[in-house]
Amino acid sequence: MPPPTAGMSWQWNRKPPLAERLALLMWAATPDHPELCVTPLVHALAARALDAEVEIHFAGPAVRLLVAGVADALYATPAREKSIGDFLREAGAAGSSFYACSMASAAWIASDESLIPEYSGAAGATAFVARTLDPAWRTLVF
Repeated sequence: MPPPTAGMSWQWNRKPPLAERLALLMWAATPDHPELCVTPLVHALAARALDAEVEIHFAGPAVRLLVAGVADALYATPAREKSIGDFLREAGAAGSSFYACSMASAAWIASDESLIPEYSGAAGATAFVARTLDPAWRTLVF
């Protein structure tokens, strides 16, 4: 990098602005692997603490976490300090939006099952891919 010139020196100490939007995809973090479920939810909470808009997209068997009662019975550690359901409620209360893949919902959620109140709606693969292609968004996959 060239040395700063008079009038440009302020730019050397300036950090680039943070992204204002974060979309997370949960697909490997499933009810069968509750130890993997907390990390994406903690990242969602951290992003909300930084005032970022947060969407959490659930795909594959991870959509089961949105079924009422499922996440409440899951714990990430043997000490059972806090259920996955508690983390979901905390992320939802912080302002995160929860979206389920329509295809995954059809395959993994029975028509008579109810979803948690934090559920925001359906958003399929195209919606998440659009987030990855949009320069205003950052994405993480768990």
